[in-house]
Amino acid sequence: MSFFKKLFNNAITSKTVIEQPFTTYKDFWNWFTQHQETFYKVIAANGDITKVFFDELSPKLEVIHPGIWFLCGMYNDTTAELILTPDGIVKNVVFVEELIAEAPELPNWRFTALKPPSIKGESTLEKDGFSFSAVKLNFYSIDDISYPDQISITVTHQDFSEETKDAIFQGVCLYLDNYIGELKFITLIDDITVIHPSQASQELVPINKLKDFLIWREKEFIEKYTGTRRNTDTDNYSLLEATLENGNPLIAVVNMDLLNWDSKASHPWIATFSINYKEALENGMPNQKCLDMMNGLEDAILEELKDEEGYLNIGRETADHLREIFFACKDFRRVSKVLNRYCKNSDDLELKYTVYKDKYWQSFNRYIPNPIS
Repeated sequence: MSFFKKLFNNAITSKTVIEQPFTTYKDFWNWFTQHQETFYKVIAANGDITKVFFDELSPKLEVIHPGIWFLCGMYNDTTAELILTPDGIVKNVVFVEELIAEAPELPNWRFTALKPPSIKGESTLEKDGFSFSAVKLNFYSIDDISYPDQISITVTHQDFSEETKDAIFQGVCLYLDNYIGELKFITLIDDITVIHPSQASQELVPINKLKDFLIWREKEFIEKYTGTRRNTDTDNYSLLEATLENGNPLIAVVNMDLLNWDSKASHPWIATFSINYKEALENGMPNQKCLDMMNGLEDAILEELKDEEGYLNIGRETADHLREIFFACKDFRRVSKVLNRYCKNSDDLELKYTVYKDKYWQSFNRYIPNPIS
């Protein structure tokens, strides 16, 4: 692209006017098509893009789904490109992909879901006064026998120090995001550490070898776990009780057989569905009416997210006006859509959800006596 602009998804203000409220992907693209010539002209001329394009586009995307960000610029001399991105938030990936999948064919426009690889060869990325390139970056893999499928890499940068560590770490992540592409950055790398080359404990590998390394590890992972499913019908559940610092009880129901499963990495995506309830007893536990409502909601979700389809219900935890329901998933897309739908359609309960990668379910070590550290 000859120029590249990014909008940090400004919040909608009271002055923002949405001409015709809409909620579907088709509605969005119909609106975009009506204004696409104006948008193209201002981008091609490098005009007042913020006022003419960004300020119009941002609230429309917010209506479709909160958390969709965008980049735009000229793809070539005659084509403008609009890239929609979840900016690293896993649960929003599927909504970006679906929205772009319904994009129309428009002259002079290219629509892309998620940031594609944009750094090639010796290209340099500049951030906060530091340079990030194949000249300055090397890496090596950290292998842990306890977590053999974990992809943890250590990246070295010549300017890394105690004073610069935050800026260098952010720059390395931005470089990798642009080097391998946003989707691979989100899905393939489990952990990143950044150090100075003098701190390296292994032989350094040029950063331009990282793509090949990740392709190899991904191929191994797929071959190892393709077809892995788990039926939880006969599993044993444990009732765990604890007391919070404020004296209120905490009660958890956990599938202990599942937490001791030796194929956890086959379901690397953890989804947490949170219910904030107000109708509670003095000790913070739900009253009977609220309990029945939450149990009905949980049963409905379990009907949609079945273990044989790759969605394992690890258990739930209830305490202090909050219930959390936990799933381990083979993929993050469907669970994001299902839980988002329940959040949007609830008037009686305050609902939210998160989705993140935890390949060995270490988030739940608190339930396991003497877990692997």
